[in-house]
Amino acid sequence: MNPIALIWLEFALCAGLIGFAGVRLSRYGDAIAALTGLSRNWVGLILLATVTSLPELVTGLSAVTVAAAPDIAVGDVLGSCVFNLMILALIDIFYRPGSLYREVGPGHVVSAGFGVILLAAAGLAVVLTAQGVMPVMGHISVASLLLLVVYLVAMRTIYLIEQHHPVHTGKTTPPSLTLKAALMGYGMASSVIVGAGIWLPIIGVELARLMGWTHSFVGTLFIAFATSVPELATTWGAIRIGALDMALGNLLGSNLFDVLILAVDDLAYVAGPIYAKVSPVHAASAFAACVMSAIVIVSLASRPARRVAGLATWSSLALLALYLLNAAIQFLHG
Repeated sequence: MNPIALIWLEFALCAGLIGFAGVRLSRYGDAIAALTGLSRNWVGLILLATVTSLPELVTGLSAVTVAAAPDIAVGDVLGSCVFNLMILALIDIFYRPGSLYREVGPGHVVSAGFGVILLAAAGLAVVLTAQGVMPVMGHISVASLLLLVVYLVAMRTIYLIEQHHPVHTGKTTPPSLTLKAALMGYGMASSVIVGAGIWLPIIGVELARLMGWTHSFVGTLFIAFATSVPELATTWGAIRIGALDMALGNLLGSNLFDVLILAVDDLAYVAGPIYAKVSPVHAASAFAACVMSAIVIVSLASRPARRVAGLATWSSLALLALYLLNAAIQFLHG
């Protein structure tokens, strides 16, 4: 069989496994939310977001250690953040019962706000390091330590808000499902997603080699898409069962965890601060995701209902436009 055709077949098989497990993961996550009393926002933010972001973590660590390709690691993280926010626009387009921004709880504003802070800090880290003005501690950039601190503050703040203002929306869990069964199902679905998520970037790298793509382009677009398939499948599964808060919490929580992965990659990359070894074009992805997160905040506050040309709200169209703009920048640079 032709090598290109074979690698595409492997890609389709891997994506199918992730899609199936992602739908199951959202169902069990919804069950855990109902059986433990946790809000779907918190379950989506922590349980789903952490599992679906593990492919980015594994890919990043492999890129900076085994492959010595920091551009792929940084491009994967920031490109995934842009792609996750683009998923929101797709949800708004295909979710016809109403506007997504009107039916979710207001607590997501805090998650999106911390996303703006972390993404802006990541973009500045790339820009300032290129200018030689970012201090370092050993081989680790001070920016990575800042990202870690902000992430921990974000998790603590969101947890306290959830305790005082829990959000419960959507369908409830069937009473026949026990917490033990839900946790076991969650663990099995997570294992499939992690295993397939590790395999998927390997397939992506091989396909990129066959197609002759550059590292920055591959990391930001192709590898980012590949490692974001769990978020896409899990979010769509949450939408299908009416767990809108869990779906949005998954995407926004994944972005918070993804930016934290930059600090982990910087720690693992012993050749020096990772931001000094990557293309400055990655800052475009960080700032694009930052602006997209700000649009989400405005949308959650204003709760637009009118669809432009019956397709999607203005905010979702803006998210799509920014995704395409960033893709064009990355393509032209590559």
